[in-house]
Amino acid sequence: MIILFDGVCNLCNWSVQFIIKRDLNSQFSFASLQSDVGKSLLEKHHLSDVNSVVLIKQGKSYVESDAALEICRHLSDGWRLLTILKIIPSFIRNPLYRYIARNRYKWFGKQESCMLPTEDMKKRFL
Repeated sequence: MIILFDGVCNLCNWSVQFIIKRDLNSQFSFASLQSDVGKSLLEKHHLSDVNSVVLIKQGKSYVESDAALEICRHLSDGWRLLTILKIIPSFIRNPLYRYIARNRYKWFGKQESCMLPTEDMKKRFL
């Protein structure tokens, strides 16, 4: 499974670190949306207008709250329980997701460049 994320967003970078700590089986690989790999995967899945988290799992792409909840399904420490929120239709969940996404730079800040993974994390990045 591959998670594409906004590499200059502080919230997104924190989220990647959060996921790595709770992905006990190292199921996820990561690529920033700004990377060549990220751009190629977005194009392959016809997601050129996406600028927030994307999950690619078994050839299918998940975006917005569906991506976040599908990621939670694979995390430890009870985070998979959040998938119960899928009973709420995406047309209700996604406006909240979009509101946070629109304001993420204002609330959490932005980096000048994509984060550099530590040596331990490098094998998880494409």
